[in-house]
Amino acid sequence: MSTETRTLVLQVAGLRRAFGGLVAVNDLGFDVGQGEIMGLLGPNGSGKTTALNLMSGVLRPDAGSIRLMGRDIAGLASYRIARLGLARTFQLVRVLDGMDCRENIKAGLAFQKPHLPATEAEVRIDTLLDRVGLAGHDRRPAADLTYIDRKRLELARALAARPRLLLLDEWLAGLNPSELMIGIDLIRSLKADGITIVLVEHVMNAVRALCDRCVVMSSGRKIAEGAT
Repeated sequence: MSTETRTLVLQVAGLRRAFGGLVAVNDLGFDVGQGEIMGLLGPNGSGKTTALNLMSGVLRPDAGSIRLMGRDIAGLASYRIARLGLARTFQLVRVLDGMDCRENIKAGLAFQKPHLPATEAEVRIDTLLDRVGLAGHDRRPAADLTYIDRKRLELARALAARPRLLLLDEWLAGLNPSELMIGIDLIRSLKADGITIVLVEHVMNAVRALCDRCVVMSSGRKIAEGAT
């Protein structure tokens, strides 16, 4: 599909971030169209997670632009970017261990505008728990969850604000074969809902099953791009 005929959700151009003498992201550029799953690939240390951190506001770029639905979000605070429709998961799972599953997802709902009425919010939480496979665990403390269930909860919290763009940082890593298939089906269903996804992943079976297109990074630079 050509860039002239598709709606661009994400446009990255000339993106750069250095840490002292180490240039972690160097003149990175790519576009992602509505409803695409784009893989961001490369060896460890190639700059993939740093790129996600720049897109989500965890880090500020030294140069370049990041446009979400046409608006430049480079350098904005993470909470502002979240309210504009970008959500993410992290390579090291981040859930709120002092809260139960329901409270974790309720925290994600805070970024949805306008805020849902209380009754609708509770229904939304139940729907998300069911979707990620945590139905019936709503009052279970997040600290007591298994590794895969912590990943599920983090994803449910990211989905709570109905994002236009979802960044997944090795969300499928560490899963056994049956869990991996469930995870692939879940991510595929998100695409069917119209969510655009940028996927950092080392599990190549998942990349081939899910990604429409991939960008490959090495030493902070884009070295290849194309359809899977």
